[in-house]
Amino acid sequence: MNEMISRVENERVLVLERIFDAPRDLVFNMFKEPEHLKHWWGPTGWELPVCHIDFRPGGVWHFCMKCTDKNQGDFYGMESWGKVIYKDIIEPETIIYTDYFSDAEGNIDENMPSTEVTLEFIDLNGKTKLVNRAEYASAEALKNVMDMGMLQGITETWNRLEEHLNESK
Repeated sequence: MNEMISRVENERVLVLERIFDAPRDLVFNMFKEPEHLKHWWGPTGWELPVCHIDFRPGGVWHFCMKCTDKNQGDFYGMESWGKVIYKDIIEPETIIYTDYFSDAEGNIDENMPSTEVTLEFIDLNGKTKLVNRAEYASAEALKNVMDMGMLQGITETWNRLEEHLNESK
C-alpha cells in the first residue's frame, strides 16, 4: 500500500499526494460516478446513503455520510452532510471544486470552513499519482479541520479507494 504524503503550504493550503496502482481513467471515474463513490467515500465505518451528482462545471454533488460502525461510540448513527460545487473539470486530469458542510436540504453551513479543492490525476505509466490541494480561508480554518481529525479521515478514505480500485481492475 502506498503511503500518503502531506504538507502544508502558506499556512492555509494542505497538499496530499498518493500513488495508486491503477490507470488514470479508472481513478478519475472513482470521483465521478455515484456507484463507485458509494463504495469508498468517507472514513472507515461510514457509508454514503445519499449521493446525488451533477458532474459538470457549475454542477452540484450533495451527499450524506453516515456512521454505521457501533465501535465508533458517539459517532454511531451520526450523519454528516456535504455539498460540492464543481468549478472546472478536465477529464481525466483535473477536478476543481468548492467543498462545503451542508444540511439535508443542501443549505450551506456558514459556521463551518469551506475548502477550495483541486484534484490532479497524473499518469505514471499505468499508475496514477493523485494530488489533492485543499485551500482554506485562513490558517485557523485549516487548523480547525486538522483538529477535527480530517487527515486521519482522508487517509482512511484513500485506503478504501485503493481497496475499491483493486476490486474494480
